[in-house]
Amino acid sequence: MIQALSIRNIALIEQLTILFHNGLQVLTGETGAGKSIIMDAVNLILGGRADRTLIRSGCEKASVEAVFDLPEDEKTARLLKREGIEFDGSTVTVYREISSGGKNICRVCGMVMPIGFLKELSPLLMNLHGQSEHQYLADPDTHLTYLDQLGGLDHRMLLDRVREACRAFLANHREYARLVRQNDGKELRMERIRRDLEELEAASLKEGEEEELREELKRLEKAGKISEGLKNAYRFLMSGSTDGGALQMLQEAARQLKSVAAQDEQAQDIQSRCENLYYDLEDLAYQLNVLIGKNDFEPSRLEQAENRLDLIGRMEKRFGATIPEVLAKEAALAVEYEELNSLEDRIKQMSSEHKRLLSAYRQTARELTESRKRIGVRFSENMMRELKDLGMEHTLFEVRFAENETGKPKMPTEAGDDQAEFMICPNPGEPLMPLAQIASGGELSRLMLAMKTLEAGHTGVDCMIFDEIDTGISGKAAQTVAEKLISISRHHQVICVSHLPQLASAGDYQYLVSKRVEDGRTVTRVEELDQEGRIGEIARMVSGAGGISEDASRYAQQMLAAAEKQKT
Repeated sequence: MIQALSIRNIALIEQLTILFHNGLQVLTGETGAGKSIIMDAVNLILGGRADRTLIRSGCEKASVEAVFDLPEDEKTARLLKREGIEFDGSTVTVYREISSGGKNICRVCGMVMPIGFLKELSPLLMNLHGQSEHQYLADPDTHLTYLDQLGGLDHRMLLDRVREACRAFLANHREYARLVRQNDGKELRMERIRRDLEELEAASLKEGEEEELREELKRLEKAGKISEGLKNAYRFLMSGSTDGGALQMLQEAARQLKSVAAQDEQAQDIQSRCENLYYDLEDLAYQLNVLIGKNDFEPSRLEQAENRLDLIGRMEKRFGATIPEVLAKEAALAVEYEELNSLEDRIKQMSSEHKRLLSAYRQTARELTESRKRIGVRFSENMMRELKDLGMEHTLFEVRFAENETGKPKMPTEAGDDQAEFMICPNPGEPLMPLAQIASGGELSRLMLAMKTLEAGHTGVDCMIFDEIDTGISGKAAQTVAEKLISISRHHQVICVSHLPQLASAGDYQYLVSKRVEDGRTVTRVEELDQEGRIGEIARMVSGAGGISEDASRYAQQMLAAAEKQKT
C-alpha cells in the first residue's frame, strides 16, 4: 500500500504531502481544483511520460516522492535484489524529478535507476485506473492481453513457450528466406568471386610486404643516385670527351712535354708533375671502379619494386585499405564461395528445420488457444457475477475468439494465433455485440470496475487507484459502484477520485482538494477531512451550485451513517 505521497512544483501544487490509510479513501473537490494534478503526479511515480508542462510556472524542476509499505512481498524483493537495491523487506520509496531542461531523475530506495526499471516495478506497487482506460477497454486489440493477465502459472508458462517457439521459427524463417534469395543469383555471384579469388591468389600479398617494398624503394632510389654519380665521375676520368678521358689527355700532355724537358728545366718539372698526376688519377679511377662494383643498385629490381607496389595499390583500391584488409576480404570471399557451393544442401537442411519449428509452434499455439478459451469461459462467468453486483444483473458477457476466415495459415506471432474480443448484451433479448460498439459511458465504468475487481485477485497488488470510475453514472448505479468499492477495500487499499456523494460517503477517509490564492498565486491544497468536514463537503456535492442547505447537511449525515452501517 501507499503510505505517503509528496508533491513539489507540479502545476498548481507548490508543495504538499498526503498521508494515506488502509481501506477506502476518496478525493473530492470542485472541478478544476486539482484532482487531476494529483493523478498526474501518481502517474509520474509509476513511470509515466515526463511532460515538462507539468512543472509549476517559474520553477526549474518538479518532483514527486511516494512511500510504499510492501511487507513480505517476494516479487518486489526479487526485482530489487536483481538490481542491487537494498530492501528492508517492508518499505520502498520511489522518487521522480523532472526539469525544464529535459533532465529526468528516478530513484528507487535512494538508488538512481532508469525509467524502464520504474515501469517494471510499478505494477507491483499499485494498480491505477485512469479515464484513458475506458479507451483501453473499448479497443479489441487489448482484450487478449487482458485475458492473459488472468491466467495462472501454467498459462504464463504457455505464453513463454509460444514466445520462444515463435522467435525460434522466425529466426529460421528469416535465414531460410535469405538463403533462397541468395540461391537465385548464386551462379553469377560465384563467377564474380572466382575471378576475384584468382586475381587475389595471383597477387599473393603478404602482411608487411608493402612497408618493406617502400623501404627497399627508398634504398634503391638512393643507390641509383650514387651509382649514377660514380659512373659519371669514372667516365670523365676515362672517356670524358671524343678526345678521350682525363687520364688519356694527361698522358698525352706528359708525352708532349717530354721532348721539351730536355731543353728547358722548367718544362722538365712540369712534365714530371704531369706524370705523377697521371698515376694519381689512374689510382683514383681504379678506386671509382671498385666503388661502382660494390654499389648493389639493380635497375631491374627498382622496376620490380615499383610494379609490385602498383599491384598492391590496385588490390587495396578494390578490396581494402590495407594488405590485412585485402587478405581478410580474400578469406571472406573464399568462405562465401564455399557457402554458395554448398548452398543447396544448406537450403534442404533449413527447409526441414523450418517445417519442424513451425510444427512445434503450431502445437504450442493450439495449447495456448485452449487455455485462453478456458480462461475466457471463467472470465465471462465472473464478469456477469460482478456486473450483477453492480446493478447490471441481466447483462450477458462473452469472450469471443475470431475464426480464421481466409483459410490461410497465419504467420506465427509471439502472442499466438488468437484474436479475441469482449462481447456484451446489456438488454435481454438483444444479440451479443462488440463491447466497443454499444457500451455507454456508465456501462464502461462499471465494466472496468468489474474487471479491476477480478484483476486484483491475480496481480496481488494491495493498492488500487480509481480516477473518475464514476464517469457517466448516477443514482442507483452510483450506489452500487460505491458498495463494490467498499467490498474491494476490505482486502485492498483503494483510493478513488470522485464527484459523486455516494462514493464520497462510502469512504473510510475523505480528502478535499481545493485551490486558493496565496501571495498573489493560485495554489492547490489537499486536506484530510474530519467528520464535520466530510458532512460539509458531501452536503456541497449534494446541493451543487445552490449552496449548502440544512436538508443537504442532514442528508449527508444520513449517507455517512448508512455507509458506516454497510461496512459492519
